[in-house]
Amino acid sequence: MTIATTPVDATRVAAPFSRLAARMRAFATSLLTAAFTLWLLVTLCFALLHAAPGGPFDTEKAAPPAVQAQLAQRYRLDRSLPQQYLAYLGDIVRGDLGPSFQYSDFSVNELIARSLPVSAGLGGLALLLALMIGVPVGVIAAAREGGRLDRGLMLIGAMAQALPKFVIAPLLILLFAVKLGWLPAGGWVAQDWRYLVLPVIALMLPNLAWCARLTRSGMSEALASDWLRAARARGYGETRLLLVHALPVAALPLAAWLSPALISVITGSAVIEQIFGIPGMGRYFVQGALNRDYTLVLGVVLVAGTLVIAVNVLVDALRSWLDPRLRTN
Repeated sequence: MTIATTPVDATRVAAPFSRLAARMRAFATSLLTAAFTLWLLVTLCFALLHAAPGGPFDTEKAAPPAVQAQLAQRYRLDRSLPQQYLAYLGDIVRGDLGPSFQYSDFSVNELIARSLPVSAGLGGLALLLALMIGVPVGVIAAAREGGRLDRGLMLIGAMAQALPKFVIAPLLILLFAVKLGWLPAGGWVAQDWRYLVLPVIALMLPNLAWCARLTRSGMSEALASDWLRAARARGYGETRLLLVHALPVAALPLAAWLSPALISVITGSAVIEQIFGIPGMGRYFVQGALNRDYTLVLGVVLVAGTLVIAVNVLVDALRSWLDPRLRTN
């Protein structure tokens, strides 16, 4: 008795393995690209810092030659620039960002470890509030397109978008801290929420304006599309049309905007932290640049660059989840 067998399609069997191999190659390429980008960033920053006139100890009073020699030996300033560069790369590979020139009692790892949560919390809260407020504002404006509410909301958004952070922050301090006395003008107390309010608002307002305008633009295009008219003709309610059908489509440009928005929050926090006197990573970067603290500036640049790359990867994954056309086989 013979048993009929169905021939195995080798192409169908090998397809999952080929897709897995392609994804592994793409992942390896992404890692190599990220490593090369960080290396290039550190190299350029190292070269620019050492090319700038002045040194980390030029503002100090003249010290005895023996003390100067000890400082130069401790911070490797007695070596040639190529030797300093190679030694610093070796430290990075081991996870050591070196000692701080300005804060002699702390290493750069310690300074970033205690300042990064402050900056991340400040920027993350500002962006979260921008999304929570901006998306509903954009949906409402699109639903009332052309009306007074739409024009008023977009006018306020354009004004918030046009004002830079270094203008918004002093205005907020003048109004709520000096005139009204409701909130502190600066400083930082981790357990007191009042010290968060003005910095978060200053970081949030430009992003809130962008979020509302992008949501409104995407919703307007979705509401004017043929497929949404067909859904409306089937008798679907306006709430379902807005939230279930139109909003996911309008979220695509918003997801693309998240990457530069997060990068803007990371870089823009330096200005806000300097104005409000917040001990965040951005303030350390500014002070390190002013005092020629090479290792501190390089450490902040390296961490910020890593965050930017991670943000881009996460946003690309979010866009692929929202739009299947962006997915690779």
